[in-house]
Amino acid sequence: MTMISLGGSIGTGLFLASGGAIHAAGPGGALLAYFIIGIMVYFLVTSLGEMATYMPVSGTFSTYATKFVDPSLGFALGWNYWYNWAITIAAELSAATLIIKFWLPDSPSFLWSALFLALMVGLNLLSVKSYGESEYWFAMIKIVTVIVFIGIGLLMIVGIWGGKAIGFSNFTAGDAPISGGLLAVLGVCMAAGFSFQGTELVGIAAGESENPRKNVPRAIRSVFWRILLFYILAIFVVGMLIPYSTDTLASDSVAASPFTIIFEKAGLSVAASVMNAVILSSVLSAGNSGMYASTRMLWVLAKEGKAPKLFAKLNKGGIPVYALLATAALGMLAFLASFFGDGQVYIWLLNASGMSGFIAWLGIAISHYRFRKAYVAQGRKVADLPYRSKWFPFGPILAGVMCMIVIIGQSISAFSDGQVDWKLLLASYIGIPLFLAFWLGYKWKYKTKVLKLEECQLDATED
Repeated sequence: MTMISLGGSIGTGLFLASGGAIHAAGPGGALLAYFIIGIMVYFLVTSLGEMATYMPVSGTFSTYATKFVDPSLGFALGWNYWYNWAITIAAELSAATLIIKFWLPDSPSFLWSALFLALMVGLNLLSVKSYGESEYWFAMIKIVTVIVFIGIGLLMIVGIWGGKAIGFSNFTAGDAPISGGLLAVLGVCMAAGFSFQGTELVGIAAGESENPRKNVPRAIRSVFWRILLFYILAIFVVGMLIPYSTDTLASDSVAASPFTIIFEKAGLSVAASVMNAVILSSVLSAGNSGMYASTRMLWVLAKEGKAPKLFAKLNKGGIPVYALLATAALGMLAFLASFFGDGQVYIWLLNASGMSGFIAWLGIAISHYRFRKAYVAQGRKVADLPYRSKWFPFGPILAGVMCMIVIIGQSISAFSDGQVDWKLLLASYIGIPLFLAFWLGYKWKYKTKVLKLEECQLDATED
């Protein structure tokens, strides 16, 4: 479970998007943005942990919102989360084609997208145990790379590696450490949010864990701190070693990945090719995790009567094949990269997915607040919960407010130089009307209402 969450969280957000974050807001601004989002994610994963250990189900967000808030909200959150990760699959496939073109620049994007999509589907057709094993090794490659990168980077900063201590000269150069003010920091929060998405996968996997009451809290505690440490230290190293004004930081080329640049500065001449292979494995890992999460969400929606019954069918190995194929079909959006230019499509997909991810996180905060209130209102003791999140109700309220701020202000970059980038604006906010259409449409059709605290279903078994 720990490796599944790490696999979903450490990917292009760290290896590619972190350079753009530093270029946009300076090293200090990027650190601040990632730290702010990290605090928000901490409260969200502990909120999710409390619900997932008490009621371990595969369709966490949809089921919890249905039982604790309003069935229409559960319906909308479930479809939103499916869409979120299915689009993330497309984004990761687009990134994979960029990476392959480092070696084969003239090869067709369509071919590589199809090949990698088939690989992800194949891995998810295996048993859950086999899927977990493959994800374990995918994640291990990334973790070792990040640790080596941080270690070499820190040695370069103090002058042990490379012979000359760089210190804080780049960290404070020009307008650094924070460039562009708080608006730039807010803009980077969206990229930071996309990077952290995947930490909630531990909740999705809880329904298929052997001992969720023991494994879920352990995974949540370890995953969050590891991811925060990886991101904060990696961004600190990049900000110290590369001036934020370096144009290549904003490039979507793997050859210009901050990891590759620093490895080359360290004298590791094969860094670009090795880093390219690592980033490729990390992209496929994140897409693989996304395929797993979105397939399980669609399966649960079908089981609850909120999606066509076809998607609830399992094969002999217990895999929801039809849900998997439907998810893969949406992932074929990556094929658009063949027609509209790889880098541009990747940015569109990243923004569209990022918005849906924040909506899902907002749903976690609301569901947990209602769960705890209903738990007490129905005469149950908080001390009896198998895992309790800290700082309730401050935690979910703060996380919910922060989610709202980022959702509203996340497309600042679309309004630059007095011009409006309508394509970017549409991609950034397309998740909101989709979510509202699902939510209000279901509410109108079935006349659902917000549940009273006494009506919330606190049974610890899945329907």
